[in-house]
Amino acid sequence: QVQLVESGGGLVQPGGSLRLSCAASGSIFRLHVMGWYRQAPGKQRELVADISSGGSTNYVDSVKGRFTISRDNAKNTVYLQMNSLKPEDTAVYFCHAARGTVGSWGQGTQVTVSS
Repeated sequence: QVQLVESGGGLVQPGGSLRLSCAASGSIFRLHVMGWYRQAPGKQRELVADISSGGSTNYVDSVKGRFTISRDNAKNTVYLQMNSLKPEDTAVYFCHAARGTVGSWGQGTQVTVSS
């Protein structure tokens, strides 16, 4: 398993940008599918974006064109660049690592989009 630590959350105005980072340790990072999920109050956790070991990406429709997921295998880190943020993007964002049937979660970082 991997250990994951997220950072980069905070308060931002609508239309602003944030970059989330997730640092991984404890296993072979480059072999894992890495993903960002979010959970808003009263809602289920949803997949925002993921990136395969080969670099293929996938996004939920609501963030396409605004968010970009990337990974740096040399730094064991995955990023989520969030642009044109909207109030409905407000949530706790979680990093997830998966390899086969084994998955690990980070502790989450709060993103609040408000004027």
